[in-house]
Amino acid sequence: MIPLMHDFEGETVLVVGGGPVGARKARSFATEASVVVLSPEFADRAFGGAERVRAAPTPEEARDWVERIDPALVVAATDDPDLNDAFSTAAKDHGALVNRADDHGDQSFGNVVVPATVRDDPVTLAIATGGRAPALSKHLREQFEDEFGNAGLMAAVVGDLREDLRERGVPPAERRDAVRFVVRSREVWKALDSGRSKGEQVARDVIGELPGDQT
Repeated sequence: MIPLMHDFEGETVLVVGGGPVGARKARSFATEASVVVLSPEFADRAFGGAERVRAAPTPEEARDWVERIDPALVVAATDDPDLNDAFSTAAKDHGALVNRADDHGDQSFGNVVVPATVRDDPVTLAIATGGRAPALSKHLREQFEDEFGNAGLMAAVVGDLREDLRERGVPPAERRDAVRFVVRSREVWKALDSGRSKGEQVARDVIGELPGDQT
């Protein structure tokens, strides 16, 4: 599978299943999309502000539910394979994406995999193991969080630095070298623990005087 980022702003995601997996999926998508969770009962967990519809749909009713809600993505997260099959088929016929929470690594069931995600705007890291090793996905996510906890701040600092160097007429090759040096500098990463302004100061210190800095 080829990883892509998808914009769900203004879209609806239908999650079928109100158990722990459905709740987790709802929280994930509710950060951007309108989420509707369809289930006869709901786990005692947070659903991220998603709309919860208490109903017990049958496989024969899947198509009606999908057409009524008009989702961009259907997450089939029940413990009933027949019901998951019905909603997956209805979603594909409707032109919606499908995520099967019960695929156990069998990606032929759906066309979307929801990876383990680390988000520190504007940086997003997604990790997937094809459904084979969720524990590894979690471990790698935790490792990234520990090692690069200020990735969002680093992206902001580097973005401003690139723009500043461009405005001062620094040649592209030298701009690239400067940015690479900054993102690999442990001094800058450590300085970001004290905030963006400190990180910016140390970033400029470590690259030293560049062409275009002369006054």
